Amino acid sequence: MSHRMPKSARKQLGSRKTPSAANQINRVFKFNTNLGQHILKNPQIAQAIVDKAEIRPSDVVLEIGPGTGNLTMRILEKARKVIAIEVDPRMAGELLKRVQGTPVEKKLEITVGDFMKMKELPYFDVCISNTPYQISSGIVFRLLEMEHPPRIAVLMFQREFAMNLTARPGDNLYNRLSANAQMWANVKHVMKVGKNNFRPPPKVESSVVKVIPKIPRPNLNYSEWDGLLRLCFNRKNKTLGAIFRNKKITAILEENYKRYLAYTTEQNGDMSIESNNDVESLVKQNVNKVLTETGFAEQRASKMDQVAFLKLLYAFHQVDIRFPFPLSSTKTNKSSTLTTQTNKMNSKISATQNSTTDAPSQDDEDYNTWWNYVHGNFYHENNMCTIA
Repeated sequence: MSHRMPKSARKQLGSRKTPSAANQINRVFKFNTNLGQHILKNPQIAQAIVDKAEIRPSDVVLEIGPGTGNLTMRILEKARKVIAIEVDPRMAGELLKRVQGTPVEKKLEITVGDFMKMKELPYFDVCISNTPYQISSGIVFRLLEMEHPPRIAVLMFQREFAMNLTARPGDNLYNRLSANAQMWANVKHVMKVGKNNFRPPPKVESSVVKVIPKIPRPNLNYSEWDGLLRLCFNRKNKTLGAIFRNKKITAILEENYKRYLAYTTEQNGDMSIESNNDVESLVKQNVNKVLTETGFAEQRASKMDQVAFLKLLYAFHQVDIRFPFPLSSTKTNKSSTLTTQTNKMNSKISATQNSTTDAPSQDDEDYNTWWNYVHGNFYHENNMCTIA
């Protein structure tokens, strides 16, 4: 006589079956959320991300933060090679175990390290990442500043960051990040991803964004562009006329104007500007002239597109007004004040003008700063951008 097992008992027995490799790893590890370790567990979403990357059989794919490999295994099915950069050695070890003895083992190269601290990146065609949210901006701009950027990047971000990245002029979320990213790439929101699709669930919702770098890249100095945007978006709903009348903004432009002239004059530094009062008057006059002639005095950054900002930047260049913020060739504490950085730069300018050489020694820590100012190769160190 046969006995049919009750349905409830069958369910309990079924729940004891051997878990998948991914689930075994997920159960063993205590994920470090400080490193952004929220593992994507939904296979349908993982497959959708890979499909959106439009991977070709000949492609090399860079994956940032592969974790337990739920995305990696699907990428390996389509790509010629996958380079996985993982900051956590435990995760890297488990990912290696997961592919050992499989047909795709030879296609995977694992690098243990911090993507943002790697001095050189390998060649790759496509980038895919379930991005650690605390370095979202850094990853985007490091990819865009590459000499040979990827053909396409499909990146998971915190929902708010993704909405900022893809916002258009006039949208409430349109900001400096939007204008910056969209100057160098075409960005598109692909899908929303709920927090319950991750283990452990993050505190916020997520979104997937497709980033396609513009080829050829804009022939534009990033730091100047970003410097202008920083001023304009500081109060994005104020008119540009009101922003550029602000005393602090005027002071910044005056210092930049003096530094720019100091580095572009002859060695004796014999400038026609005789006093700070002359500089202040000339800068104010030129700013008013630019805003009036371009018609931007009553415009607001929140409603201006890239073409408008380019027109404004070009007009300022015609009157020698530049927008690099005070920089140092060495890393500085984020709490450093504008005044401290400006004083340091002005001291170096003065020393350079009074010396018998054309430039600081190459052993001098400020040599690179001097070189970048002379040749206009201004860079923004915090965003790791050297686009010129």
